Amino acid sequence: MQRVDGQAEFQRLWPTLFMAIRLPGYEAANPVLSDLVLQANAQQNQLTTNYLNQNLFELNHPAIGWLQQCVMRAIADYTVEAGMEKMPEVSVQAWANVNAKGDYHNLHNHPHSWLSGTYYLDVPTQPESGSARDDLNPGCISFFDARGGANMSALRNDGQFDPEYRRLPEAGELLLWPAFLHHFVHPNMADQPRLSISFNVVVTNKSKFL
Repeated sequence: MQRVDGQAEFQRLWPTLFMAIRLPGYEAANPVLSDLVLQANAQQNQLTTNYLNQNLFELNHPAIGWLQQCVMRAIADYTVEAGMEKMPEVSVQAWANVNAKGDYHNLHNHPHSWLSGTYYLDVPTQPESGSARDDLNPGCISFFDARGGANMSALRNDGQFDPEYRRLPEAGELLLWPAFLHHFVHPNMADQPRLSISFNVVVTNKSKFL
């Protein structure tokens, strides 16, 4: 692009691309997937925390196949939006999350992966807390600015002010984000469990993209 004197050039550096989509067909798929997750949870101790020793996408089941196809399509769409010339070859490892009343996930990220995501099967309505505090966010997921201290001198509405992005997911919604992004899953305070399927996306031909 030819430079013009007096014309400012603006760039938004180091963006963090976040994707959310509600999957078509989730109404039929989610009850089936929820049953699979609850059955697995009844048969295996520490199902949610033992995620490294399982890959739900290796299960030969039509509903799992449907979700795997949706995840691959989401990764492809993410690649386009990120401005990459082509989608890298990837492997996807998935696991189930069953959060009973009071369960939460500590602040964490997902090392050694390119992207991470979660698909929500059942997000129960959270009860009124009855607390005088207004900073309780049951059922939500929070993502935090990866640039430590970026908001120290930010002014309101300049895009750097709030280091936290908080979202209350809906059933049928798939979220996708860079795996380096730290996130925190707030406690489920409903009597019903919150069910979801999380996954990591690992690039298998990384040398071609360096």
